[in-house]
Amino acid sequence: MFKSLNKLLTRAVYAPIIIAQGQYVKKVTPKLPEAAGKRSGTAGEGKKIRLLIIGDSAAAGVGVDNQSQALTGHLVTALAKCYQVNWQLLARSGYTTSDSLKMLSEQPQQTFDIIVTSLGVNDVTGTLAVSTWLTQQQDLITLLREQFNCQQILITQVPPMGQFPALPQPLRHYLGARANQFNRKLNTLVENQSDCQLIDIDGKLNKEDMAEDGFHPGPVIYQHWAEMVAEKIKSQHSYKQLKQ
Repeated sequence: MFKSLNKLLTRAVYAPIIIAQGQYVKKVTPKLPEAAGKRSGTAGEGKKIRLLIIGDSAAAGVGVDNQSQALTGHLVTALAKCYQVNWQLLARSGYTTSDSLKMLSEQPQQTFDIIVTSLGVNDVTGTLAVSTWLTQQQDLITLLREQFNCQQILITQVPPMGQFPALPQPLRHYLGARANQFNRKLNTLVENQSDCQLIDIDGKLNKEDMAEDGFHPGPVIYQHWAEMVAEKIKSQHSYKQLKQ
């Protein structure tokens, strides 16, 4: 009982500080644009795979100048060494899981073999309950199966927000703990869904590898992220390494 009471008191004390810090960070953090460049195309030779990347500002490449430096560019480059990749990017800064659900429901029915998702940061920074987020994530998984006939869904976990340089304490600690909670529940949600795999980019974030806003990935992090995704894809889709 006393532990629960202490938690409630702690939340009551820190809540005004966290709210004020959140407003301050939103005001002073540079608003970086989405990466320029193509958002669909075909690359490589070999076995054909159809790839869709969806999500928020990280999926849209905020933090780098061009899509070639972002997740999509690095991923397509890596996969094009083994496959003919027909790819498309559907992402926008600020998107929540709910936003992506609405956007995707309005897309024409088509087939993608692999779909990569990047969602959760904007849900964590909002007031959404983790239970609601999990329902939305399951709705998203169901939509990807039914509307896009997807064989492999690669879900990027919420990044380690407790390490974001742009966030002061105690806001950083609060969002980091909330991100961890979302990830734990997400892991439980997908563990028995064989077509779903998690991409865990948790680990030590070097400040110099982040974008100038201290909130988004820089080129090094995007490349590392893409390499992890590419390995998951290659482990499930047979290929013949093309000669260099």
